[in-house]
Amino acid sequence: MIPDRRSAPGAETLASLPLETLLSRDYDVSPALVHEQLRARYGPVAPIDLLGVPAWFVLGYDQVLSVMQNVGDVWSKRVDTWRAYTEGRVPADWPLLALLQADNMGFDDGERHHALRAAWDAALRPYQDPAHPQAQMLERAMLGFCDELIGVMTDGTSAGWADLCTQYGRPLPLMVANRMLGVTLERGEDMMMDQWRLLDGPDSAGAYQRLYAALLELATAKRHQPGEDLPSYMLAAKPDLTDEELARDLFMLPGFLDFTGSLICNVIVELMTNPQLRAGLPAGAVEETVNRVALLNPALANLTFRYARTDVRLGRFTIAAGDPVMLSIAAAHADPRFADALSRDPLRSTRAHLAWGAGAHGCPSRRLATKMTTIAVRRLQERFSTLKLALPADQLPWRASPFVRAVRTLPVQYELSPGFTPTATPTAAPAEDAGEGRQPSRSGFWTFLRKLRRTQ
Repeated sequence: MIPDRRSAPGAETLASLPLETLLSRDYDVSPALVHEQLRARYGPVAPIDLLGVPAWFVLGYDQVLSVMQNVGDVWSKRVDTWRAYTEGRVPADWPLLALLQADNMGFDDGERHHALRAAWDAALRPYQDPAHPQAQMLERAMLGFCDELIGVMTDGTSAGWADLCTQYGRPLPLMVANRMLGVTLERGEDMMMDQWRLLDGPDSAGAYQRLYAALLELATAKRHQPGEDLPSYMLAAKPDLTDEELARDLFMLPGFLDFTGSLICNVIVELMTNPQLRAGLPAGAVEETVNRVALLNPALANLTFRYARTDVRLGRFTIAAGDPVMLSIAAAHADPRFADALSRDPLRSTRAHLAWGAGAHGCPSRRLATKMTTIAVRRLQERFSTLKLALPADQLPWRASPFVRAVRTLPVQYELSPGFTPTATPTAAPAEDAGEGRQPSRSGFWTFLRKLRRTQ
């Protein structure tokens, strides 16, 4: 990559400063230690190298919140605001470029963002309003999905070993996503496999093309035959959406819910490694635990770029117009100006954290993610009498990602609760949609999960 050296000699610009490599072995092992080293060296903002591209890394709570609250005014989410990008200095094969080029609500500003966000809020409302029949049906479906996954995970045994990440925490949100999309059973399971490949596995490019084609086909179908589902609700809220625009925006749903899967796994880890917290759960503190984990170990540790619209002072540096900043939620929560004021009670935590974002780009599915995580954790409590980590906590493998901080696998030793007999052959269909005589699913998705059971 060719650096921009237009600035005056000695000026503190991204081009003139030595850059700290963010994604390193040390960062994989202990991001908190790297955050504190950067904070000690630079204060609340540090110059970093992110996979070969220079950016400002924002670690201070006040600074992260300020950027969040001023997107659309001082800051932009649009990639064409990024000076290095518009000048052709970002390599075409840079691993994160395709994500930042996404043409949807998450990477837009101004009136278009406002209109798309309103459509998302309207479309998600039936799923997030506890009094709405759609939210109540979805909650019942979530419980059924949990039991189906537990059935595959345990495979007719009352005790054994399982991976609560790959077999439970991460597939659950994908099942919920497909129910919300209103797809058929067969198409939904094909989409689940491609969502998995896109987010984590091999053939991500092929998965992207197949998934986009499926979402485009779905958008066209819902325009002509709407139903009680997320795409239809979005079209009702914004009828002028083209099929292509709707498909691109629906692409965000798997990302929203993969974040939820990571949060589920992080909550499970917290419960297994914190006896005091686990002891308080029977009193009904699961939702508070979810909030505490979002504070102390946010699944979305770092956010995608924001770009300065004009020169702006941040920390000890002046961020030049067109420079990118990467906001670190995890580092902001550890900022002494914020962390020192937190309660030490493990069953009480503040809602003033930034795990759900703030401002125009705050998470639109916060209530849904919290509900899903709470249900997933409670179902484990109800269905298992024993769950123990099969590895020491400090040996759990973590996903290598610039954005997500979550375990890659979560091996446990389990014993089922007396009297609970899980169903070993799932249908993967919502209970109210399953007709009499429906044949059990034989999709690649369930075959994949069963193979994980056999190889443990």
